[in-house]
Amino acid sequence: MRISVRVKPGTKGVTRLEKQGDGSYVAFLHARAHDGEANKALLELISDEFHIAKTQISIVSGAKSRQKTIEF
Repeated sequence: MRISVRVKPGTKGVTRLEKQGDGSYVAFLHARAHDGEANKALLELISDEFHIAKTQISIVSGAKSRQKTIEF
């Protein structure tokens, strides 16, 4: 399965994943986009949300962008 995720790193409040009307997701993360911290936090969030192992999730495109394609 592939999903499109727009990442908003460094946000205050609850870390969460919200589904949009077009089928994409927006991830609100506490982690900053520095040294891959936001990517690690995103993989953990997706793992928790979809109940799958982190090792089964990969960033297909956008590893250094806020717009990412995730596959699991």
